[in-house]
Amino acid sequence: MDPQTYTPENSDEVIIWRAITGTYLFWVLGAMYLVAPVIAWILLLRMVKRVLLDKKSYSISKTQVCWIIAMGVMLLALVIGHLTHDLGLAKLIKSSIGWAKGWALLAIFPLLGSLQIRPELIYRACCIVCKHTLILLPIFILAWIIKLPSTLYTSPLSIIGGPGPEFFNVSLYEIDPASGLPRWRLFTPWAPALGMIGNLFFTFAIQEKSKRFKFYGFAGSFCMVLLSQSRLALVCYLLLIGFFMFIRWYRSPWIYLIASPLLLGLGGSGLYVVEKMQQSVEAFKAARAGSTRVRQELANIALERWANEAVVWGHGIVERGPHLVEYMPIGSHHTWYGLLFVKGIVGAIALAVPLLISLLALLKTLFHSALSAVAVSVIFQLFLYTFGENLEILAYLFWPGLVIVGAALKEGSRG
Repeated sequence: MDPQTYTPENSDEVIIWRAITGTYLFWVLGAMYLVAPVIAWILLLRMVKRVLLDKKSYSISKTQVCWIIAMGVMLLALVIGHLTHDLGLAKLIKSSIGWAKGWALLAIFPLLGSLQIRPELIYRACCIVCKHTLILLPIFILAWIIKLPSTLYTSPLSIIGGPGPEFFNVSLYEIDPASGLPRWRLFTPWAPALGMIGNLFFTFAIQEKSKRFKFYGFAGSFCMVLLSQSRLALVCYLLLIGFFMFIRWYRSPWIYLIASPLLLGLGGSGLYVVEKMQQSVEAFKAARAGSTRVRQELANIALERWANEAVVWGHGIVERGPHLVEYMPIGSHHTWYGLLFVKGIVGAIALAVPLLISLLALLKTLFHSALSAVAVSVIFQLFLYTFGENLEILAYLFWPGLVIVGAALKEGSRG
């Protein structure tokens, strides 16, 4: 296939292609939060219909099934948490809808990787979003320079419901209250989420075969990471560069010739290196001291209340924090603390198990399959961001990565 002419070849690919390449159109409409759940459930129902009525069969790995079971356990924990704390039928229905738009996507999109959706099409579509970002970037920067309103409007679609108005806002920029400097979130709800998507698109750009679109992907994703001013995004970006360099040159003897004296030198200066690493960590935290403090307090409250009030099944719902944490939801900014607080130890295990099993399944073909290498990098990013974001809230953004993970798991099961 000519790398310059990727086009959808079936209806499933058309849906995926338009959902990704239409990112900025959906952002203007304030519909970004709704697109992913809608296409996930539509494609799933189409898949079920083909199996039941058309007698079509799909290759589905045990790990993809593991994700389905795990996210089903998430729903079970949600229901038991609501019943245990007598939260009422209305809140149970609302939370179940939230599950369908969040955690359920972590099971559905990997399953959709078994459809006839070429990974190359997803790579190209994401590079096109990066191209659109580069085109629109001067407008976003100019908006800050001439002091336009940071948020133009909130979409009427917010009446449908979601985690907050920021998911339906059309914002040109935002001002960091700690530093007074501008940050950009573009089509995401907050700046660090943009850094997360920038890293995902960088991963896909590496796989792009067209030099032109590869440039768009690299430049656009790098701008996303920089504009987000997210510390975690920068760390993740550097780690991904190291990961793909190792995957590419792991067979080269030069790596081991260079690494051997470096490791020997590292062993001889171990204490000095440890001290420098500690200083770097402190500097990393001090870069946004206010944010670090709030995150730590949120973690402390979540752990204390989980351990003392709802160890197994959690509290069922998110609760607003006190003034100490600027009234942010307890367990936010951290997937594991959020899971422990809302869904207890059961919820935390329900995420940890499929993540670990997926990683182990993909490692078998890591050095033999480019698709597996991409999927491993996606799993790595998801794991890294569990310590800085709530995955289920952002599943509507990183879902193309989940489709790639599913496709890699399907390919590995065939091998």
